Amino acid sequence: MSHIHEDCEFLQLHPHIVEQVQAELPSAEEQEGLAELFRMFADPTRLRILTVLQVSDMCVCHIAEVLGMTVSAISHQLRLLKTARLVTARRVGKSMIYSLADDHVRVMMKNGTDHVRE
Repeated sequence: MSHIHEDCEFLQLHPHIVEQVQAELPSAEEQEGLAELFRMFADPTRLRILTVLQVSDMCVCHIAEVLGMTVSAISHQLRLLKTARLVTARRVGKSMIYSLADDHVRVMMKNGTDHVRE
């Protein structure tokens, strides 16, 4: 289904641009995944946890201490972040140590912070 407006002279002059953009768009499934990813960043508590983990890997009790929240509240958010593959956990003795999942998360956090500070 085409929504091309015949009176748009740019579309008449450059149909290849429209075709190129359409070819490079993510699939509907990829766009839904991206929307879900950004929903994870939409919660202030989750953002605070990710910010803490930018500085240092930590156990849930230390994250709770830094943020002045309950362990239960932090654990709930960490489960969501882990499911979204934004954080990972590794066992050290009896404790689980949480960290950012990878450099993509670190870059997203840095770029977002830089953007807000501009």
